[in-house]
Amino acid sequence: MAKEPPMMDLSIPTAETGFYAGFSKTVAISSKILVSALIVWAISVPENAAAVLGAMNGFLLKNFASWYIYAAAFFTIVCAVLAVVPATGRLQLGQAGDRPEFSNFSWFSMMFGAGIGIGMLTFATAEPMYHFATNPSVIMGETTASGADNVTAAYVWSFMHWGFVAWACYALVGLSLAYFSYRRNLPLTIRSGLAPLFGERLSGGIGHVVDVVAVVATILGVAQTLGFGVEQFVSGLTRIGLGDWLVNEAGKPSTAGIVVSLAVIMGASTLSALSGVGKGIKWLSNLNMGLSFFLLAFFLLFGSTFFGLSALVNGFFAYVTQLPAMLFTVWSPDGTEVGDALAGWQGGWSVFYWAWWIAFAPFVGVFLARISRGRSLREYIVGAILVPSLMCFIWFTVVGGTAVDLTLNGGVGDAISGAGQSNQLFVMLDLLLSPALGWIMAVIVVVLLLTYLVTTADSAVLIVNTINAAGDESPRGRPHIIFWGLALSFVVGGLLMVGGLGAIQTAMVIGALPFSLVMVLMGIALIKAVVRDALREKNGVKTVY
Repeated sequence: MAKEPPMMDLSIPTAETGFYAGFSKTVAISSKILVSALIVWAISVPENAAAVLGAMNGFLLKNFASWYIYAAAFFTIVCAVLAVVPATGRLQLGQAGDRPEFSNFSWFSMMFGAGIGIGMLTFATAEPMYHFATNPSVIMGETTASGADNVTAAYVWSFMHWGFVAWACYALVGLSLAYFSYRRNLPLTIRSGLAPLFGERLSGGIGHVVDVVAVVATILGVAQTLGFGVEQFVSGLTRIGLGDWLVNEAGKPSTAGIVVSLAVIMGASTLSALSGVGKGIKWLSNLNMGLSFFLLAFFLLFGSTFFGLSALVNGFFAYVTQLPAMLFTVWSPDGTEVGDALAGWQGGWSVFYWAWWIAFAPFVGVFLARISRGRSLREYIVGAILVPSLMCFIWFTVVGGTAVDLTLNGGVGDAISGAGQSNQLFVMLDLLLSPALGWIMAVIVVVLLLTYLVTTADSAVLIVNTINAAGDESPRGRPHIIFWGLALSFVVGGLLMVGGLGAIQTAMVIGALPFSLVMVLMGIALIKAVVRDALREKNGVKTVY
């Protein structure tokens, strides 16, 4: 009721002694069993795992594609409305005297590194190049495949998948948790975001299920991201001459290459996670942001800058004007060649992305909440949605625009498009530079990629541990941190060996479905809380602990 204070205490049972001291045993043990079962299944009976996961994926894409589309639209609208409305935008994520813990640069760096860094390196070239060849406009006959008239359409869809909607998925979870944790003193864990709907019942079975679903979704979402990163990392190591044994005859990472890469990445990330957010993760985030700006500056100086900036302006204008309609567009198979092609394209791209961002949202959302205390709601949304999106747009047009321009006007043919997404950035550098300079830039890209991989993995391990520890933000339970580092390695390595990135993608889409329902409920709960708090303040009722 608006005349009564909100719930400001949520007790989550944790063990007082023993190996799980400070942890919710139900959540920690259940999530470990589920993830371990997936690992054992994928490694011991790979054919069966691939067949079952493939069948489930086909069922979900056929029956739940529209759910993912509308859910993502809902998340975007909720964030936009809360930021725009003056009464809600000025609300502070904390008490009156709270101040941000991190500088704006470190804040942006950690958000960007955790949320999109690996994908940016892989897809900044690959996605515009793919959409340049085919996208809904090409399928409907409105533009020409790989033609000059298709450049803007290619960027509209690239921006759609990596822009406002993607970051709204992250921001909603982070905003919900920050609101209830820092204003109402509830634990920094996913179940707290549902407090206005379920109240004290979240202390029991309902809350445990929510947190377990979040942990499993996080592991699968991060596994997808690391899977892309591992493939490109192996490609980079091969490019700089560390041995052809890292790849197999098909040009994909060999078993040895996967094992070595994961050992390096997860070993470094586990050590960083043990040091906490304020030390290892902050240092690595600042490093990879600095290297990112260096690489961006390189392409601004030596890439197709004018072409990229033109694509940025035209693509951004078209994207913003078409966004309202694109948010709610669902293509279903209708028996026609065009209709079936559009439905297949949307399932393989937009639905995949929304599932990926949803699966990634508990990890990034908890992390965003963890580093955003003391900021206003509007400042948080601008910082978590607009700034990273604009950075992605610039990166995609400057770096990806160089690849598109070389293909369209530079006479390189299919040298870039035919290289495979993990190799395209390295091929483009070779086309722009002499062999010696190309090798140096490849080393820089490999180092940058490694910092992004480590930042993502160590942040994920720390966040999973936080959820299992009932919202305790300290890097407690070293054996548990090590377990999740190893578990994440085995999920990525096992699924890559079973069926490559396709196997990880299938598992991730499946794991994202239950958490998508949790996120919709979080959005509803947040709206309810903000409206109720506005009414409480009018009645002079306390809304902050």
